[in-house]
Amino acid sequence: MKGSRAMELPEDFWIPVPLDTNNITSMSPFLVPQDHLGSSSVFYGMAAFMFFVFIFGTSINVLTIACTAQYKKLRSHLNYILVNLAVANLLVAGVGSFTAFCSFACRYFIFGALGCKIEGFLATLGGMVSLWSLAVVAFERWLVICKPMGNFIFKPDHAIACCAFTWVFALMASLPPLFGWSRYIPEGLQCSCGPDWYTTNNKYNNETYVMFLFGFCFAVPFSTIVFCYSQLLITLKMAAKAQAESASTQKAEREVTKMVVVMVLGFLVCWLPYASFALWVVNNRGQSFDLRMATIPSCLSKGSTVYNPVIYVLFNKQFRSCMMQMLGMGSGSDEESSTSQSVTEVSKVGPA
Repeated sequence: MKGSRAMELPEDFWIPVPLDTNNITSMSPFLVPQDHLGSSSVFYGMAAFMFFVFIFGTSINVLTIACTAQYKKLRSHLNYILVNLAVANLLVAGVGSFTAFCSFACRYFIFGALGCKIEGFLATLGGMVSLWSLAVVAFERWLVICKPMGNFIFKPDHAIACCAFTWVFALMASLPPLFGWSRYIPEGLQCSCGPDWYTTNNKYNNETYVMFLFGFCFAVPFSTIVFCYSQLLITLKMAAKAQAESASTQKAEREVTKMVVVMVLGFLVCWLPYASFALWVVNNRGQSFDLRMATIPSCLSKGSTVYNPVIYVLFNKQFRSCMMQMLGMGSGSDEESSTSQSVTEVSKVGPA
């Protein structure tokens, strides 16, 4: 089905196709399967994907938190930020992905209008904390390795303060729809909830809210990530050039370059479709769009709960060895990754 216009009634959801308004509740995404929007195979396929994200996203993030709690050697300032990221991912996976799985399996949002608001708020909150945590990780790496502030030492207290700020910023972004600036309604195939970026109802000022989200919660974190990692790569290349005879430094430069590329690409895959599609809808009112395609960006953003810990945690040998030890699959040796060791070496020749 194509969606091209918004209807003023009812308040809790948006009917994406022209229907008889005298019988509008017969198509409510809170009451009946939304089979008019897609085939059963589409709904069940999305349910399978959301189940995968729920199981793996919940498991890996719980394991991240448990490992940090059990092993003192993991309690560094960087790992505090990674735990903050894991908590945010767990919120999205445990609430957003689970409710989406149940709803896709039933082909409508089974938790009702109030459940939609709760799920939309908590999933948005977790997503925003995740976005800002990724920016904080990049900022921390820039401070520690590039040393723009000279001998300033990034301590655990600084990491905890940065984590607190991510929740403050996330609340600033996720609370407004509960108080009338936009609203949380079913989106896409009507089986998950998020901010209303479909309608033009001036009562909610949806356009300004979407622009706020795009600027404050996507453009700013992404710009921070790109700036910090580009500076990191420049520093590593300078160090590699200065230490042309050092095999470990050359290896570090290659490995970190690959990891930075993967991190930035992963960020874009998870969040660019959602941000771009919402921005396109806001700036192209009246244009038709396929609601099945509108569902994909939402699901990709929830998929970040699996991607983030894989890149930021499992690629860390110390974290990985602790996880394997906890699961009884390894000796738990205290080895550090060659990249981390070499980056430490590189940072010594970085800007003072």
